[in-house]
Amino acid sequence: MRIRAKGFLGLGAALTLGAVVVVFTIFASAASGSAQHVRWDIVSVSPLPVPTPPVTFNPGGEATAQTPEGVTITLTGSGTFVAPAGGNGGSGAVTGGGTWSISGGAENGTSGTYTVKELVAWEFATQQLLNIAGSPVIDNTGDTTERANGTAVLRIEFSNGQSGVLTVGCHGPGAPAGIFEGVATTKGYTTYYNVPAPLANVDSGRTLFHVRS
Repeated sequence: MRIRAKGFLGLGAALTLGAVVVVFTIFASAASGSAQHVRWDIVSVSPLPVPTPPVTFNPGGEATAQTPEGVTITLTGSGTFVAPAGGNGGSGAVTGGGTWSISGGAENGTSGTYTVKELVAWEFATQQLLNIAGSPVIDNTGDTTERANGTAVLRIEFSNGQSGVLTVGCHGPGAPAGIFEGVATTKGYTTYYNVPAPLANVDSGRTLFHVRS
């Protein structure tokens, strides 16, 4: 998830040597060829404006994406998947889903649920920094030492019978360029590919991965 600020304090003196060892151990494991067990969440973040310390991640957040015409889909969700060893191939070892609602267009006012059916692809990017704005993170969605940046593509089914492909991007502290923060999805033939950047004073559009091997 993206935390916007003028800058972050790195691992620095605020981290203990043990924490540093944990980070590099996890990074080495995630970068290796072993299978990765990943949890993803659309998270709620407090307090606002982000990144007021101590930053707290909670389950139950929401994220939006838009069609080229400005029709908006709002999603909640979380789940898990197992990414196979030796690459970013697909997997049926998945759980999870969430809710959807549409604002605008022919489906205006419709809503329902969706279920994750398959992992299409997973790309681990980097482990996230343990501190944000100089303070340890409070993580109520998982082990904070397992927080990671990356991109997951999931095949989903909507409760109204349509299918889709959900992309979850997490660009948090320490992430390289090129990853959006938030979610994009198809729903039938409709492409909700315009992903707004999260705003510091709005609790929306933020995601989080936890990775263990």
